[in-house]
Amino acid sequence: MRHRLLLVALLTSVAGAASAQQAPAGCASALHRQFDFWAGNWTVTDSAGRVPYGQNTISIEEQGCLLHEHWTGSRGGTGQSVNFHSTSTKQWTQVWVGSDGTTLHLEGGLRGASMELQGAGLGSKGELTVERITWTPLPDGRVRQVWRQSTDGGTTWTVSFDGWYARQR
Repeated sequence: MRHRLLLVALLTSVAGAASAQQAPAGCASALHRQFDFWAGNWTVTDSAGRVPYGQNTISIEEQGCLLHEHWTGSRGGTGQSVNFHSTSTKQWTQVWVGSDGTTLHLEGGLRGASMELQGAGLGSKGELTVERITWTPLPDGRVRQVWRQSTDGGTTWTVSFDGWYARQR
């Protein structure tokens, strides 16, 4: 009987160790795939494709739990963001850091076919500014990103960026 208990304990220990070494499941749900339309290597321009704004690479990382953005602007500025669906807030989150020291913390989610994220911070003159960025997948495979700002609590909005993403070949 004692040998059987030792054998059961040993097998349980081995099974526990094997399951602890298995890779985590990752983020494979449909909720985690909502922003995948933005993943890829992109050239970003105006709507006509004539004025170059920059290059953007968005990769899916951490077993599908993270979209990692690497931006290079046509005027030399760079920046990165991490984008993820937070299990605690039940929202999408973007944290951006630019080479000019600009930071953004945005939250939101899918609105129709568009991803819309919003957050508040201080503008260049110290005023409270609400930032709202919307990414919309287009039927031709491009993605349109519109960045709006409000300094009056969201009553009026000014477009600060309207970029059209075309996949690099």
